[in-house]
Amino acid sequence: MYFDFDYYWRVLRHVWTLNEWPGRNGMLVRLLVLVPLSTIFHTLCFVLDYLFFPRLWWQQVQQPIFIVGHARSGSTLTHRMLASDGESFSYFLYWETFFPSLLQKKIIRALGWVDQHVFGGPIKRRLEVWDEKMFGQYRHIHDMSLWNSEEDQFVMRAAFVTQQWAVDVPLMEVIDLFHVDQMPDKKKRRWMHHYRECVKRQLLLNGGNRVHLSKNPVMSGWIESLIETFPDARIAVVMRDPTQCIPSVLKLMEVSWVGKGWRQEDFEGSLRMLTNISFDTFHRPREVLARHPGTPQIVVDYRELTAQPRAAITELYRVFGIPLSATFDAHLLAQEDKERSHSTRFEYSIDDYELSRERIETELSDFFDEYHWAQESQA
Repeated sequence: MYFDFDYYWRVLRHVWTLNEWPGRNGMLVRLLVLVPLSTIFHTLCFVLDYLFFPRLWWQQVQQPIFIVGHARSGSTLTHRMLASDGESFSYFLYWETFFPSLLQKKIIRALGWVDQHVFGGPIKRRLEVWDEKMFGQYRHIHDMSLWNSEEDQFVMRAAFVTQQWAVDVPLMEVIDLFHVDQMPDKKKRRWMHHYRECVKRQLLLNGGNRVHLSKNPVMSGWIESLIETFPDARIAVVMRDPTQCIPSVLKLMEVSWVGKGWRQEDFEGSLRMLTNISFDTFHRPREVLARHPGTPQIVVDYRELTAQPRAAITELYRVFGIPLSATFDAHLLAQEDKERSHSTRFEYSIDDYELSRERIETELSDFFDEYHWAQESQA
């Protein structure tokens, strides 16, 4: 199993210098004790997978679908609408991303069956209480739960390749998980090989014959690498007005950091880095996909996704050559009113940040012209 020692040392050195941060000692314990122990455990299970599940040797990843685009653009909505299509897709539930090994997930599922069918589900009920306590207060921002489909890049956390470290500690200028396409070839190949191994295990867990369905805003910077690793990949780019989604993700990260006790001056550099990545998130998919016209690809407009979700998903199925069943079509029809009435209590303003609307309109002017988003200059 791959482990990114380079990123591990970068994070460790950075945390070591945070002498005034109250959480420093706890984080050092995680890095110096828990991470090595968990890595040994995950590596052992990863190796045992091929012994206990020989089908893994020839498990294929065929025509996977990758949903990318700026965070807060509707990629989660797209992903979960597709995931509701019966038995067509394989994807990671959030709890499954903590356990990259197939053996681990099989054992946990077996224990869950025993808990539910033998003892009546006491462990599941306790987990549900914990789940509500942990995520319930944030569901108006992002509907998160142990049993929800989630970004599958989280499954690489055991390899120390996850944005979770940047969520816990504002260090986006220390590690870069976005610009994978620009990485040295050796490191990029090892990242992508490990990711492919994780996907193979999830596919086999779910029967082995489904289509892998992935949603990851951070993978907007991985598209070239994804196409190299999965030559028959299909790419959906979700597009939303950047004056809405960029300040939204900045606010989301700010709420997370403040909630962990960080001060404004502690995360200003990371917010600046996140802003720069935001612009790349728009430019990079367009540039790469233009060089790969043979790759099945579609842009999903957030406005259509929320106003006419059935039409948006039906068009995606058509472009990707996926049969649309009558049952799923009826489900999409039932979702129409629900999505049209969707609202959020998550409030944010572009004026809260160094970023100006003028800069967004200038740097992404081609997108404003193409998608006819309202511009302050025109007003």
